[in-house]
Amino acid sequence: MSTDACEERSLPGALVLGGDYRALTVVRSLGRHGIPVWVCPEQQKIATKSRYALRHLPLPAAEKEQVDFLLGVGQRYGLDGWVLFATEDTHAAMLARHQSRLASKFRLATSPRETVDVAYDKRMTYRTAHKLGVHTPVTHYPRDRREVELLRCSFPVILKPAVKEAINRFTREKAWPIYDRESLLTGYDAACGLIDPNLIMIQELIPGGGETQFSYGAICENGRTLASVVARRTRQYPVDFGRSSSFVETVEMPAVENAARHLLRGLGYTGLMEAEFKYDHRDDCYKLLDLNPRVWGWHTVTRSGGVDFPYFMWLLAQNRPVPEVRVEAGYRWVRMTTDVPAAVREITRGGISVASYLRSLRSPLEHAVIASDDPLPFFLEVPMLTIARLTQRLHEFRGGATARTRAVVPPISPVPDRKRVA
Repeated sequence: MSTDACEERSLPGALVLGGDYRALTVVRSLGRHGIPVWVCPEQQKIATKSRYALRHLPLPAAEKEQVDFLLGVGQRYGLDGWVLFATEDTHAAMLARHQSRLASKFRLATSPRETVDVAYDKRMTYRTAHKLGVHTPVTHYPRDRREVELLRCSFPVILKPAVKEAINRFTREKAWPIYDRESLLTGYDAACGLIDPNLIMIQELIPGGGETQFSYGAICENGRTLASVVARRTRQYPVDFGRSSSFVETVEMPAVENAARHLLRGLGYTGLMEAEFKYDHRDDCYKLLDLNPRVWGWHTVTRSGGVDFPYFMWLLAQNRPVPEVRVEAGYRWVRMTTDVPAAVREITRGGISVASYLRSLRSPLEHAVIASDDPLPFFLEVPMLTIARLTQRLHEFRGGATARTRAVVPPISPVPDRKRVA
């Protein structure tokens, strides 16, 4: 019998849904603990190149097909008791919606559908936060273009999707910044061509960049926090409206921690969760932006601090004890492929110096992709990411945006000087 076969029989394993760098971190975490890991990638497949990924099977696109696929794989290969890991919001929603069927074969550490929906649908996120007394940005939910025309709001604002099930420019870019009413109407028309108009939100743009954005990451059981961390998302990429963090550092921020704990306790939440906040200097409040009920990108910042979130999630799903620990300030995380261009942009703007950037990369520093025990993904990240993005754009071109829609999609408004916006 092969070494891999022996290893696969030793512990219940895990199926990681997705194949990007977030999935890679889960694969490495579990693999280092001797837990067998299989990867179910979509467009991005860097996680399949890890030495710890024992097998990879492409995940279908449609939700019903995903459920049937997972149950079929579990039955065919005898994966009873294996844990399912979500690395995208759509995965988390799928696991919650079909929890009873999937639990017949797999182990899941997730909340009921109605709880996960609060995180998945931002309209429900903000309503629930308001009920629980957690601050949120001013947000409007127009029903049609006429309501947008009559909307009384102060600029700048952002157009933002309430959910991100479809893959297109609007959902991929997370938010479109808008600086005047004419651009608002143009942007709204474009968004209506990409998603259901009922899913389009108009939200105030809180001034400040990544240095004002904070996250609370935790693993919970029935609303009780087991392990947690608070981090400042110091740099992001793209710089002005980041799709993801590129440099993160753990901090002490009691206001963020208390608000997030209160929210998760109110939800009775079970599983992994990242709660994103932004500090608004205009009223001295930390305001909830998003809830991410799945693995987030920078969670490995806590590894040297004694918190291994994927492994703890596996323990929770297996009904094993999870250590109660809170990560202290001073740990750092970087994703070099996005942080270098973000830093170059900030340096050319005069936001940071070369020396201060280099100082930010001091130890303890956890890399998103670079790993001495698993080097291949780092060398393949850029070419594989390029291929995945080109494939995604082609998919959007063919099946998402029609010729009419593409014609009205506005260019992103130029970002005014930050001092003027603030």
